[in-house]
Amino acid sequence: MKLGKAKSSKDDHKRGDEPAILEMEDLDKKAMRLAGMLEPDTISLASVTAVTTNVSNKRSKPDIKMEPSSGRPVDYQISITVIEARQLIGLNMDPVVCVEVGDDKKYTSMKESTNCPYYNEYFVFDFHVPPDVMFDKIIKLSVIHSKNLLRSGTLVGTFKMDVGTVYSQPEHQFYHKWAILSDPDDITAGCKGYVKCDIAVVGKGDNIKTPHKANETDEDDIEGNLLLPEGIPAERQWARFYVKIHRAEGLPKMNTSIMANVKKAFIGENRDLVDPYVQVQFSGQKGKTSVQKSSYEPIWNEQVIFTELFPPLCKRIKVQIRDSDKVNDVAIGTHFIDLRKISNDGDKGFLPTLGPAWVNMYGSTRQYTLMDEHQDLNDGLGEGVSFRARLLISVAVEILDTTSPEIICSTDVQVEPVSNISESATGKMEEFFLFGSFLEATMIDRKIGDKPISFEITIGNYGNHIDGVSKSSSVKKKKKEGENQEEENELIQNSSEDEADEDADLTSVSSTPPMKPFITDRNYFHLPYFEKKPCVYIKSWWQDQRRRLYNSNMMDKIADKLEEGLNDVQEVIKTEKAFPERRLRGVLEELSIGCSRYVTLANKDVNLAGRTKLDRERLKSCMREMDSMGQQAKQIRTQVKKNTVKEKLKLAQNFLQRIRFLADEPQHSIPDVFIWMMSNNKRIAYARIPSKDILYSVVDEETGKDCGKVKAVFLKLPGKKGFGPAGWTVQAKLELYLWLGLNKSRKDFLHGLPNGFEEIRATKMGHGLPPVTLVYDMKQVFQLRAHMYQARSLFAADSSGLSDPFARVFFSSQSQVTEVLNETLCPTWDQLLVFDDVELFGEATELRDDPPIIVVEFYDQDTVGKAEFIGRTFAKPTIKMRDEPYGPPRFPPQLEYYQIYRGNSIAGELLAAFELLQVGQGGRADLPPLEGPTDSERGPILPVPLGIRPVLSRYRIEVLFWGLRDLKRINLAQVDRPRVDIECAGRGVQSALIQNYKKNPNFSTLVKWFEVDLPENELLHPPLNIRVVDCRAFGRYILVGSHAVSTLRHYIYSPPDKSCNNWATAAKLMNGYMVLTNGCSQARSSPSLSSRTFSRPAGDVSVSLEAEPPIRKMDTVVKLDAMSDAVVKVDMNEDESDKEKKKKKKKKKGGVEEEEETDERVLDWWSKYFASIETLKENLRSQEAAQAEAEEREDLEIAAEAADIRPDDLHLKGSKMKERFKEKKSSKQKRSQAADGSEKRPPKARVDELVVYNRELESEYGNFEDWLHTFNLYRGKAGDDDEHALDDDRIVGRFKGSLCMYKVPLSQEITREAGYDPNMGMFQSIPHNDPIHVLVRVYVVRATDLHPADINGKADPYVVIKLGKSEVKDKENYISKQLNPVFGKSFDIEATFPMESMLTVSVYDWDLVGTDDLIGETKIDLENRFYSKFRATCGIASNYSMHGYNIWRDPMKPSQILAKLCKEGKIDGPHYGPGGKVKVANRIFTGPTEIEDENGLKKQTEEHLALSVLNHWEEIPRVGCKLVPEHVETRPLLNLDKPGIEQGRLEMWVDMFPMDMPAPGPAIDISPRKPKSFELRVIIWNTDDVILEDDAFLTGEKMSDIYVRGWLKGQQEDKQDTDVHYHSLTGEGNFNWRFVFPFDYLVAEEKIVISKKESMFSWDETEYKIPPRLTMQVWDADHFSADDFLGAIELDLNRFPRGAKTAKQCNLDMIRNEQELPTISIFKQKRVKGWWPFVARDENDEMELTGKVEAELHLVTAEEAEKSPVGLGRNEPDPLEKPNRPDTSLMWFLGPLKSLRYFIWHNYRWLILKALGLILLLLMLGLFLYSIPGYLVKKILGA
Repeated sequence: MKLGKAKSSKDDHKRGDEPAILEMEDLDKKAMRLAGMLEPDTISLASVTAVTTNVSNKRSKPDIKMEPSSGRPVDYQISITVIEARQLIGLNMDPVVCVEVGDDKKYTSMKESTNCPYYNEYFVFDFHVPPDVMFDKIIKLSVIHSKNLLRSGTLVGTFKMDVGTVYSQPEHQFYHKWAILSDPDDITAGCKGYVKCDIAVVGKGDNIKTPHKANETDEDDIEGNLLLPEGIPAERQWARFYVKIHRAEGLPKMNTSIMANVKKAFIGENRDLVDPYVQVQFSGQKGKTSVQKSSYEPIWNEQVIFTELFPPLCKRIKVQIRDSDKVNDVAIGTHFIDLRKISNDGDKGFLPTLGPAWVNMYGSTRQYTLMDEHQDLNDGLGEGVSFRARLLISVAVEILDTTSPEIICSTDVQVEPVSNISESATGKMEEFFLFGSFLEATMIDRKIGDKPISFEITIGNYGNHIDGVSKSSSVKKKKKEGENQEEENELIQNSSEDEADEDADLTSVSSTPPMKPFITDRNYFHLPYFEKKPCVYIKSWWQDQRRRLYNSNMMDKIADKLEEGLNDVQEVIKTEKAFPERRLRGVLEELSIGCSRYVTLANKDVNLAGRTKLDRERLKSCMREMDSMGQQAKQIRTQVKKNTVKEKLKLAQNFLQRIRFLADEPQHSIPDVFIWMMSNNKRIAYARIPSKDILYSVVDEETGKDCGKVKAVFLKLPGKKGFGPAGWTVQAKLELYLWLGLNKSRKDFLHGLPNGFEEIRATKMGHGLPPVTLVYDMKQVFQLRAHMYQARSLFAADSSGLSDPFARVFFSSQSQVTEVLNETLCPTWDQLLVFDDVELFGEATELRDDPPIIVVEFYDQDTVGKAEFIGRTFAKPTIKMRDEPYGPPRFPPQLEYYQIYRGNSIAGELLAAFELLQVGQGGRADLPPLEGPTDSERGPILPVPLGIRPVLSRYRIEVLFWGLRDLKRINLAQVDRPRVDIECAGRGVQSALIQNYKKNPNFSTLVKWFEVDLPENELLHPPLNIRVVDCRAFGRYILVGSHAVSTLRHYIYSPPDKSCNNWATAAKLMNGYMVLTNGCSQARSSPSLSSRTFSRPAGDVSVSLEAEPPIRKMDTVVKLDAMSDAVVKVDMNEDESDKEKKKKKKKKKGGVEEEEETDERVLDWWSKYFASIETLKENLRSQEAAQAEAEEREDLEIAAEAADIRPDDLHLKGSKMKERFKEKKSSKQKRSQAADGSEKRPPKARVDELVVYNRELESEYGNFEDWLHTFNLYRGKAGDDDEHALDDDRIVGRFKGSLCMYKVPLSQEITREAGYDPNMGMFQSIPHNDPIHVLVRVYVVRATDLHPADINGKADPYVVIKLGKSEVKDKENYISKQLNPVFGKSFDIEATFPMESMLTVSVYDWDLVGTDDLIGETKIDLENRFYSKFRATCGIASNYSMHGYNIWRDPMKPSQILAKLCKEGKIDGPHYGPGGKVKVANRIFTGPTEIEDENGLKKQTEEHLALSVLNHWEEIPRVGCKLVPEHVETRPLLNLDKPGIEQGRLEMWVDMFPMDMPAPGPAIDISPRKPKSFELRVIIWNTDDVILEDDAFLTGEKMSDIYVRGWLKGQQEDKQDTDVHYHSLTGEGNFNWRFVFPFDYLVAEEKIVISKKESMFSWDETEYKIPPRLTMQVWDADHFSADDFLGAIELDLNRFPRGAKTAKQCNLDMIRNEQELPTISIFKQKRVKGWWPFVARDENDEMELTGKVEAELHLVTAEEAEKSPVGLGRNEPDPLEKPNRPDTSLMWFLGPLKSLRYFIWHNYRWLILKALGLILLLLMLGLFLYSIPGYLVKKILGA
């Protein structure tokens, strides 16, 4: 779109005083700016640029935002879902997960006897705290084993992360990630298990995109989805964090002096009044040093040691000096160490390290009061207003080797002493000199009173008279040793004689002499600093660490330049000027030069004393980063083309953030400078200036940006006083000159001042002293002309919702006011304010380059009391010196837009121009003449002169008046006869009067118009005001509400381009979401468009846009025009077939698709829904992949172009790239296979799908404002509660209508068109607005993530639907204790538009006692949907069928709808041709022509053809647009009590049917699927190799008494045990035992459904859904002690490994490599038998095999189970035979002999046999010996 005329600027110079026309200006003339449509996030208007551009050497730019925002509390909501835990270490545990955020704890329920519990519980924590406090809170997940009422349980492991880490994630959330648990008491232990959870942190106004919550499968790999931010390794190591606290200086006194005086009287020594200690906080743990009693300069030399995993997930270490006190300790000062700033995670990175370095602490003012009102500042909230102390600390990190034996296992905080460090370690002491001069003090708030005012400057404690530190005893000692450390002694107060001799120039003058203020106007004073400018100067001693600040300054300057350049580029793009790419190239060029300059300069003074490890490492990494940034900028510069400007701009913005991050120096050196305004010896207001900004260096780049420059400084109130309205008024505006540098190099300290002064020094000392006053003898006289044209979108300051604004312009010490315009937010003052005799001091030439700034403040005039502040803006005038001509290009000046700020929020914009003209010798007569007041009515008010005010031309504005909605009561009376007044630039039109608002709120006359003179330049168009008044009796009018349309550009009519047959809009308006592209509009809502084309099922629709040769018959061919989004251009065939391929694969694995799924009878609406969600997810994935691929390509291009690729600019992306490449390759291969496959395979029956939108339908279709727009009417004061003040409570109603504007003589073509109705103007073919009866059918599918409403952390939700007066409550069908309820209901309500058009769907929480609470609600404007040309009455299905789950819902068939659309759009068609073709508007579409009815008979039909046209209606020229498909939308639920924070989401859709049409069929049944009843029969045949646990009673042998336990659902309620196989000595057990588990199962979601009462006190049963997992455990039975757990196996019934054929083949790999092995599903196989391993974990957490079980699983449906029942155990019916067990397994006390025999014989039989043989031998030998003598005797005696 062109702005103004694009004539060459040369012609323009020749012609003298032409009316101002905007040039396509040179990009170099940055001074002239124009603002475009305002978007708050890209603030780069003239107000900013006027103040920031052409900054010359003498003056630096002021800060625009005034109010501190950091310390103010905000609403946050943290939602955490604990889904499940896996691989918990420990045997047979009963785990509970404890979720802690800060100090709040919540627990999940306990799951018994499992190592992988499934919870799926949702917790919400609400906070109202400042952001800093929020982000430092720690989220802690811990798993506790067997916790109950009596005992706290034992901790298994914990996981910690701070809230800030979550908030910095994309979308502020982690979704479905696994947290690694570690044991804080034993750091050698390793991983203790995983918890899967979702964590989201929502601030006000953030909206969270949750991925779609439907049938998620559990096959996620843990390692790939760990709960860690990107770039953090999965294996984190333990590390020690050492925070060394050495000493502190300059502490304030923290006690009253009364006690001290008493002590002094008794003891006789003066004590320091503070007892400091240091407290360090990190990742939820605290450590403290010892307390140093009464010392202002305590020395601790202690270190606090934390043990934490590295890299830590907690960003900041908080170091706080506290004062120990008997009653309560208070903070003296706080410092945060950001670990990201003191470490670098790259390849050449370094571990966190800091110091030893001094850190400065700031906080409240130093005088001690018992109740310090600014105590928060000392706790680190908000900006400190005074120096408190400095602390010498260092930080180091050491990674632990957890294998070494002498390591301490616990992670408790330890405190140990460390050795002292030398004085010089932190740098050499140098004397610094600070000089300041006050050139002007104006805008001093009159509330202060008229006591004399003085200004004080302090740096550290130097210069602080009132509450600096009292002299400490230690200083004197130091003095003797001759150390010149930073002493705070009388020298500063007043040097006594002897010291004056020593060092003549030690006096410091730190405050200006008090002076009585003069009155400027009603609100402000000024101080009469005319030619005499007071000066101050301070000497101070600091360690010389300037190098740090220099490096930081260099980067800051590069960043400032870059930021300014980028703002320029955005400005050029936004105002649609030519050649933004040239400007961007220039910016990148500057950046690369700046970077290379940095690299050459930064590497200096490397060997200075006091350089720390961090200094060296930071320097290295900054140089690397800046270097690579410079290189990249060079490359990107070459790639900037017209079409890539926006993306390259994004890259450049990343550079900006990066440089800003690097520039922030973590090791402070010189404290910041504070300027205080004092009145009556009290501190009133302050400004804080970072010391680096005013630090001097010989090298220009290193000098601070405000050093030796005049800076406009605005003073503000300290601490909380500055919040809210008090903080918006300026306390004082100073023009201030500051210079800080080494005393040695102070000779140039006056160089930057405006010239023409002489110095006046203090009298008695010599000439070496700095001046106390500067007296200017040169002064210039000027006349300032402020051309105040208009303001727009001002803040509403009155209760009527309007303001009575006037502007006050301040320049130097004068101020003037415009007139007050009543009751408007868009005043056009058209007034010239002339300031005569403005005196400015200094040389004329300097002033020309650097005029002081002009401040413009806006007020709302109130009849009583003081005018109320609306906002303020800054401007710089264009200057003409006396010898310059008044003419182009600079004069007359252009009107520009200036952003108006109110605190930090934007309160409108001002259109004005300012010129400053020097008055020469001839006086005012030489100046360009002023025209006299032309307006006789307005009195002596001067209008803006002709050359400056915009050129006007005649426009006609047509207004479509449709109706008014939802008008609230005004002063308790109802609105009865409203009227709408439209006004623009002083002209306007009134609507017809609505006679009875209650009966019919629509207007009788639809279109009216008026003509008005508006500026040619669209950017200068004034706003259009819509006001609604209520006409009461006796001709009284009461304002109901108003709306200002700030940009009329949306409504400019553009004639259709005949050559362009792209789909233009029906109402030829350029709508809110339509962009002008070469004269033909094109919808921007392409995501919805693309997602739609993706989900087209593979029927045989082929759409040909031109009459083409016949198309190859593939699954789908959809051609889209080339202007649509890139995502669409994926060839559909690949995608579809790819998906089918996947499904096939799944099939093999026993995947999700059931075989019967394809059977029509089984399919229902839910099949369609789940299939669609799969598609939605796949689309999201493919979009992400496409995006990733595009990014990747860009990275590669950049990398390739850099001839010398550096390892470190790619190291970040290296690993990721590799992974992505792998993925990509594999996906490409898959694709190519898929594409081949698609041709060969016959198309498989598919489920018809609908479209699931994961947001509201409105956001996909531009709020359905295609021709009917909704304007909110506001009334009442705007709120200031927050930066994003929510205006919702100010809305008093809505006006529906539209606008259209065009230049008056309009071309004849349009009016000549057939059927043109002159009364309707541009709004042809618009329906009537008579009342219409409609049947509204609301389908509520389900809700997700509801905010818990009951104390148990759950809710009992039910749905309430309101439309007009009718309300449907579904209270009796509430769903007990569910945060993700599935409602599955439809509701029919009859309504009459327009009276009842706002549908409210709310979810309430049912309560047994008391009223039910609202959880959240969503509102839908049905009227806009009903009349929209997107046809949102009833979504169009993707396929037409007459019966079954996909039955056509609309009473009109597709052919009827098509005929109607063609007739309304006046297009040719439809013509149905033979061979399945249909022709509409010269486009031919094809499709099937047969349809089956219920009985399977085929008949001819045209419906498929008509439907294929409707599905591609957006391709029809001129009238085409995307019709709303059959869909489910996801709407956020909101609650007024918690504005801006989602309370859950609701999935639903609405159908509407006019009652004058045939009635629709019955509603589709979407009631939740009933779970199917199954019975799982598990037969335990045998066990083998079970480990032996007991020792036998007599023989001490190993044996086990084995039994097997199994359960399917929740452990306690249905566990079943086999009998015991006693005394198994080999680990073999024989059981032949049957378990029978009946269960209810949802096939689609793969979950078992259980209903049970939660506790004895529960009112009703709660439904749980758990994954189907069969657990089998093997136990050892003991008689007297508890049974011992030996091992377990858990089988997921949907995918578990096949059992081994024999016990030998059964091993641990079946569980270890579960991912690789093929799995089976019991729901497919029905019957499975095999061996499975039992496992347990040993002491070292290793898995070990503890047994094997032979089992048979048999799944039957409930019906089959009834037909063939079986008995439990070995009972009837169908009994199993008794196992053949060896008899020792009998009880040993029944047959002790038997069992003894068995034991002894079984094991010792050989031993026994041998022993028996031996005994026999021995016996025989004995007998032999015994009987031999007898025999011998007998023989001898011969008896």
